[in-house]
Amino acid sequence: MTSSKKYVYAFEEGDGKNKMLLGGKGANLCEMTQIGLNVPPGFTASTDACNAYLEKNQLPPGLMDEIRTHMAALEKKTGKGFGDAKNPLLISVRSGAAMSMPGMMDTILNLGLNEVSLKGLITQTGNERFAYDAYRRFIQLFGKIALNISDEHFDERMVAIKRKYGAPQDVDLNTEHLKELAGEFLAIVQRQTGQAFPQDPFVQLEIAVGAVFRSWMGKRAVDYRKQFRITKAQANGTAVSICTMVFGNMGNDSGTGVGFTRNPGTGENVIYGEYLVNAQGEDVVAGIRTPKAIAEMEQEMPEIHRQLIQLRSRLESHYHEVQDFEFTIEKGILYCLQTRNGKMNARAMVRTSVEMFHQGLITKERALLRTEPAVLEQLLVPQLAPNFHAKSLAQGLSASPGAASGKIVFDADTAETRGRAGEKIILVREETKPEDIHGFFQAQGILTSRGGKTSHAAVVARGMGKPCVSGCEQIVINDQLRSAKVGDTVLREGDVITIDGGTGHVYAGEIPTVEAEFSEEMNTLLGWADEVAALKVMANADSPVDALRAREFGAMGIGLCRTERMFNATDRLPIVQEMILAETLEERQAALDRLLPIQRADFKGIFKAMKGLPVTVRLLDPPMHEFLPTAAQLELEIAHLHQLRDTIKALEDLPETLKMLNPKLYQQYADGLTPLMGALGTFKKSHMEDEVIAKKEKILKKVRALAEVNPMLGHRGVRLGITYPEIYSMQIRAILEAAALCGKQGIEIYPEIMVPQVATVEELKRIHSYVQRIRQEVRATHGIDVQFKFGSMLEVVRACMRSGRMAEIAEFFSFGTNDLSQATFSFSREDAENKFLPFYNETGILEDNPFEVLDIKGVGQLMKMAVQNGRVTNPDLKVGICGEHGGHPGSIRFCHHIKLNYVSCSGPRVPIARLAAAQAKLLEDQYREPV
Repeated sequence: MTSSKKYVYAFEEGDGKNKMLLGGKGANLCEMTQIGLNVPPGFTASTDACNAYLEKNQLPPGLMDEIRTHMAALEKKTGKGFGDAKNPLLISVRSGAAMSMPGMMDTILNLGLNEVSLKGLITQTGNERFAYDAYRRFIQLFGKIALNISDEHFDERMVAIKRKYGAPQDVDLNTEHLKELAGEFLAIVQRQTGQAFPQDPFVQLEIAVGAVFRSWMGKRAVDYRKQFRITKAQANGTAVSICTMVFGNMGNDSGTGVGFTRNPGTGENVIYGEYLVNAQGEDVVAGIRTPKAIAEMEQEMPEIHRQLIQLRSRLESHYHEVQDFEFTIEKGILYCLQTRNGKMNARAMVRTSVEMFHQGLITKERALLRTEPAVLEQLLVPQLAPNFHAKSLAQGLSASPGAASGKIVFDADTAETRGRAGEKIILVREETKPEDIHGFFQAQGILTSRGGKTSHAAVVARGMGKPCVSGCEQIVINDQLRSAKVGDTVLREGDVITIDGGTGHVYAGEIPTVEAEFSEEMNTLLGWADEVAALKVMANADSPVDALRAREFGAMGIGLCRTERMFNATDRLPIVQEMILAETLEERQAALDRLLPIQRADFKGIFKAMKGLPVTVRLLDPPMHEFLPTAAQLELEIAHLHQLRDTIKALEDLPETLKMLNPKLYQQYADGLTPLMGALGTFKKSHMEDEVIAKKEKILKKVRALAEVNPMLGHRGVRLGITYPEIYSMQIRAILEAAALCGKQGIEIYPEIMVPQVATVEELKRIHSYVQRIRQEVRATHGIDVQFKFGSMLEVVRACMRSGRMAEIAEFFSFGTNDLSQATFSFSREDAENKFLPFYNETGILEDNPFEVLDIKGVGQLMKMAVQNGRVTNPDLKVGICGEHGGHPGSIRFCHHIKLNYVSCSGPRVPIARLAAAQAKLLEDQYREPV
């Protein structure tokens, strides 16, 4: 039965640009053939054939007819016969998808060998040892891939033969040894399948093509696509390239190797790779023998080395990209077996982008587009040394990249104390809260047993550029015993661990790290990005130190300065708690008056650090209870204090009791008891325990009064500012007075005041009235009319729906997409990430975690509508985004599409966002919103 559909393309006719049809390998073999490189002749069966096979679990009608036709043409080109007894044609059957998936699918070499063609190969080459070496390789590969026989059966016989004849490596086996081995391999096939090894070469070929097609759905290929999120739109099925065999194992004038046109680890402009003499390709990949560096070939095979340098130059000149290529040398003749774009680390990608532009190989636009923005993260945080060997204790979520080692501590206070003393600390908590912030400052990294990638710990750690592993549920933490348990391993406070925030792994002991460097090439590339991008890239920063660091990363201002981070510092938190516990307005105002100069100094420092650039300050957002201990913690402390008071009472009665029960013993200890009783008396008279208990009980009462069923939707943000206007008034005054003081010093500043959690325009009007009143007061006091912008966060769905009205008051909007995503989905972020979101992602209910990747179909549509309606009211409305999505490349592309003015993200993600913003502009014509 034949089919009208064309499935097979000779290398001379295939479209080298159509990787979706021919796979990357097949397309490149076609292209290399057509530009005159020495490629062994062959043809490619398309991915269409693969998908047809997978649909019905059999080769599609007409495919083998096409293959037979092309095999006849191949016999004519080579002058050899498939299965011939005198001059046999042997072929490789090779996989290759549209996207490179190295080693994930299967390839069979030396196909076409049987008892007849084996004799022909001996006659053809005059090399009996080589022929049997090729035969045993073919039986094993075909047995494993096409007949599903475990490698172990073949490997055991190989080891036994080498031991039997004292051969250290397979190259030390002689002809008779290999002949014996081939016979044993044939016997393995017979035992494992119940049938003899197939002798008809076309039967071999038909079985092999089906096996390679099946490897597309093999576990490692499926897992690889899942890990790297390769969709059907990017690669759908594997093509099969059938190529004339050339042999690198025909003697010392033959060999095989893998090369890169530039060093993939550093980007250095030198050929890089390895080769083996008298070997086939899998020997290099499998590590059976230790290969040599290509540099050594200049001495061993000078003419071939010269040809390799020439091949390298031709590949780069044609593909305008660093190439990863495979080659074989057969009796002094060099063949190129495949090429593909080289996989490089971030350092090499950046360096080659800049150097290839200066060499005229690529345009500036191509230099900007060839690097995935996310990989720049590798360059900005310390990494584990590449040569370390250690077994991971546990694995959580890779919440904030980078690696760090330090002594375990279980609370923020200890982290602060020991960190300030110069110790390297890892803060280990079940989960973190805002009041732990002082511990974050001093810790090298953070490890939590609960929480997701967008949990408090993760968000704060990313903002600080510190590594974080969150949601590591294998670790059971016991705060009381100051220990953590992982399986049978117990970790105690002070033990050293290493966390890798890029992989989520946790290791015992200290593992060396390598520091990140901001290279000259990186600065050049990002400078080009800034010239192209329409979106400005701002940073989220909460202190002068963070602000300066953000400038180093290239931030064009601060898009989010969170004032609550300042409140959590150890010198301010007691004052904040006094303000919360105040019973009267006068008491609360007294505490606020003490906070005012502290906040003013903070803002002044940030304005100075960002001179000439805008700084957007968000007024207080979280609910009050977050600045107080938890009820459970207070109840435990109060119970301990009561126990202490009872103990004092018992000790107070001790002398009389002892005197009555045992006068002799009492007399013996009287001298020691007297000062003890005196001290206890003094303590008791001071009423210290009563005062502490009373204070703790007062706080507990307030905590219970402030408790909310759903605090994320409760008394926070603008609602707090309206019910306690004195709090927002203090913050507004601190901002405007800091700006006035900077103005007096001639510092160019652009302050912006942003109101969080706004739902109605009336809320915004109320806060705007505070601002106008305080502006007048500051002008009267300082003689400067501070120029600033007043705006609103859009993180409440209703505010997005009413953006047209909001824009009557607001001069700018900033989307807080963390809270907006929660509100849109009705998801509690951390509960969702810990319970059902992974399942939703795995089963396709949701394609991505909406707290990592902006939900364009839902949240994005709210944003788009809000921008459009807001600009109808105010065409000059400035709009940005300051949620975590502001540093995500795909989300940035959407932000460009809906014409935001800026994105704001954590400092270390600023370079990523700068490159992503440039790519969004360069690719804007290709952008299509998902439906």
